Amino acid sequence: MFELKIENGQYRLLLNGRYLLSDCENNPFLFVGRGHENVDMYRGNYKIEDYVEERRALSVTKILPENDGVVITYGNDLLLRLCLAEECVELSFTPLNVEINRVWIRLNAEVDECCWGCGEQMSYFNLRGRHFPLWTSEPGVGRDKSTYVTWRSDVENKAGGDYYNTNYPQPTFVSSRHYYLHADTTAYADFDFRHPDFHELQFWEIPSRIRIQAAGSFSELLEKESSFFGRQPELPDWIYNGLILGLQGGTGRTLSLLKKTQDHQIPVAAVWCQDWCGKRVTSFGKRLQWDWHYHPEMYPDLPDMIQALHKQGIRFMGYINPYLVKDGDLYREGLAKDVFAKRRDGSIYLVDFGEFDCGVVDLTKPEAYAWFRDRVIRQCSLEIGIDGWMADFGEYLPTDDIVLNSGKSPMLEHNHWPALWAKCNFDAVRDAGKLGEAVYFMRAGATGSQKYCTLLWAGDQSVDFSRHDGLCTTICAALSAGMSGCGLTHSDIGGYTSLFGNTRSKELFLRWAEANAFTAVMRTHEGNRPEENFQYYEDSDCMDQLARIVQIHCMLTPLLKDLVEENANKGLPVQRPLFLHNEDDGRCLSEQFEYLLGPDVLVAPVWKADQAEWDVYLPAGEWIHLWTGTALTRGDHRVPAPIGFTPVFYKKGSAYAPLMEEIRKLYGA
Repeated sequence: MFELKIENGQYRLLLNGRYLLSDCENNPFLFVGRGHENVDMYRGNYKIEDYVEERRALSVTKILPENDGVVITYGNDLLLRLCLAEECVELSFTPLNVEINRVWIRLNAEVDECCWGCGEQMSYFNLRGRHFPLWTSEPGVGRDKSTYVTWRSDVENKAGGDYYNTNYPQPTFVSSRHYYLHADTTAYADFDFRHPDFHELQFWEIPSRIRIQAAGSFSELLEKESSFFGRQPELPDWIYNGLILGLQGGTGRTLSLLKKTQDHQIPVAAVWCQDWCGKRVTSFGKRLQWDWHYHPEMYPDLPDMIQALHKQGIRFMGYINPYLVKDGDLYREGLAKDVFAKRRDGSIYLVDFGEFDCGVVDLTKPEAYAWFRDRVIRQCSLEIGIDGWMADFGEYLPTDDIVLNSGKSPMLEHNHWPALWAKCNFDAVRDAGKLGEAVYFMRAGATGSQKYCTLLWAGDQSVDFSRHDGLCTTICAALSAGMSGCGLTHSDIGGYTSLFGNTRSKELFLRWAEANAFTAVMRTHEGNRPEENFQYYEDSDCMDQLARIVQIHCMLTPLLKDLVEENANKGLPVQRPLFLHNEDDGRCLSEQFEYLLGPDVLVAPVWKADQAEWDVYLPAGEWIHLWTGTALTRGDHRVPAPIGFTPVFYKKGSAYAPLMEEIRKLYGA
């Protein structure tokens, strides 16, 4: 598939007979230079500016053939070793000039080419036409500079965000030319897909390696990519038993709302109490006491409560993150163990998380890593019977005046931190013998997170239908993460962030729930301001509708289990872009609001308010509308879409057709 041509001291790399990169006088491949960045962090939101002092194109001065490629010299600046195989190319860089701290590389692009990936992107699935700074951070509130919510968030908290802000950036993209490119670097990067003739990838260091691998189909390509990164393990059987119920407020309130939920015939797989550790109230809303052991006043005798739930077939989930509040018991214990990152003057580095300060557990220090893994995660959570947790944050590693045990610059460790955090959770679960039983879900991600993250979640969407921070962004998030090797994900039903008068409605909650019924996991969240937002348990009709939706989700277990297994074995995501199984249909390449569950089931969630009908596109084949049994063929269609009946279709003759027919018989229109 790959071919290297060398002529007159210049070289070109071709993929299937078409240029992928060229390095010649009028088309340089490499640019290097120097720059000086300014990074300002405020509560996980980063303002990053760069002053480029120098940028220049590099010219080849020598090419020496090797058995499996060539070694290319670029003067006194760097060496490039290009290793060539039939389906894979690796570019390894050796710096010669220590002053270089900026690198740009260019790959040939085609006008009709599409690109996907770059970790988990919320706003745009097809990356072409935009650039994407890759830096893990808070994703922003609103994420649309033209909206009131984003404007207020920027003015008051520097937290409005933009289309590219993400918890999970990754220097990896997949091209419609059937290759993926991955850069082996944790430095700040910016992948620019705006030029019609080339993609320009910027790095704030010389990457150690760039890997380009090709395949004959997208399915084969994702299998190779996920094999390279490692794959998520399968979910435990209990996750399919129903809803993960997000409740808080202490034992009494939790058990009361659980009973109310069960009385309305809503299947429950687990109770998730994020405030198991206690609560704090800030101007943002209800927050947690960041001290990761159960709160004896809010949840007295929690281990006994967990055992009682287990007897009912219900699991219990909690919450942790890799920071400890300075007024907590574990902070004082960690202080004695010397587990926290320091400032240059030797004092503890404290991070403002929104009206409370926390220490950063230095995960690069083996003793600190082991203490958090064993003392905090294993002893305080797993050993009292907790079955899983939200493994939150991971994006907040500061870059100014912080000294880490690894000795590495925090500018390089920052994008690595989420993977370290994922591994710490994974190791704790593995060492406790709970792999395949316990589930933790994460919003932050990085290269390497895939094999250590049991479940992704899409972060803190606004409680609305907005284009850049609402329900629809969870679809794009799942599709882009799947193209980056992380194919198990879900989202907060009804969203999370409620600010400046933006509150959740019953309609939004139900639309979100009906969409999530056709994902791997269903989980509710009361949000950051529970009292101001609609909650399902306040409305009897909503509970009845939710019962039907969750029952449908439970009926889908055979399909979902097969897809989760395929993700673990082959790296094919649960929620798949339409083009994965329709490679010859150009219309499918940029579709980001529909997805496939395997090759035979298509889901087109309603993500706008006040809709009774919904426009869908169907690829080739005969598709059966799940709720009415109507047969449709390739093309655009408008279908009925009352609340509770999100547009779903399955192929005639599918192995899952009997299952779908049973769902229609019990729950159809």
